[in-house]
Amino acid sequence: MVDSINIAGQPTASLRKQQRGLVTRQELLRSARAIFARDGFEHARIEDIAANAGRTRGAFYDNFKDKEDVFYAIFEENIDRDLAELAPRLASLPVMEEREAALADYLSGLTMDRERTLLNLEFKLYAIRHPLKRKRLADLHNMMCLRCSIPEINQLFTEPIKRGATARLADSLALGGVVDGLALNHLFNPEKLDEQELIRYVKLCLSETLLGLQDKTVPQKDDLIRSMQQPLPHPASRRDTLESSPQN
Repeated sequence: MVDSINIAGQPTASLRKQQRGLVTRQELLRSARAIFARDGFEHARIEDIAANAGRTRGAFYDNFKDKEDVFYAIFEENIDRDLAELAPRLASLPVMEEREAALADYLSGLTMDRERTLLNLEFKLYAIRHPLKRKRLADLHNMMCLRCSIPEINQLFTEPIKRGATARLADSLALGGVVDGLALNHLFNPEKLDEQELIRYVKLCLSETLLGLQDKTVPQKDDLIRSMQQPLPHPASRRDTLESSPQN
């Protein structure tokens, strides 16, 4: 006879194993963030990521294929957190100017996140230094931007901005590039580009971007539109799209 008490009140062995696996994955992600920011993406060693999380190298490979794989998991985690925090915040504000100010404040907070700034910079430098991998990594980054970075911009307007995929991607990359540059220069010379000035420039850049978007609403059709219609690759399936890098 099936023990109904165990079913209703206690997790099964399979569920407990799954929960432990999720905990291990999260610990490895937290560790990878710290190691990448400390040592740089290329110099970070998988052994150090595992050890810092109190796990083995085998545990790492149970969850991720390589350093590229774990970085994209970090990137997706950041996007999920941004959307979860920002979307309801913008939706609660009835006035366009209030929504714009809220988004500017949020972006300003991201520019002061030292770890996140370093991670973005490290991985982009890695892609630039490895031309054979750059396009694949950039294509995945583009897909994430199109599916995840644009919704908060559209939330600012009463009517969604009707922009083609190529133009929307350019908007996202341009704004992200300006924010990344401000964040980098703030970390490099915080005495001259202090937090107050940083926030001021972020708001100026966002304001100019939104003005430009209001004047450019012609739809465009291209191959990127088709890519937007595809679900974002799951970390497990995405492994086949990335070229393996030498393990440290």
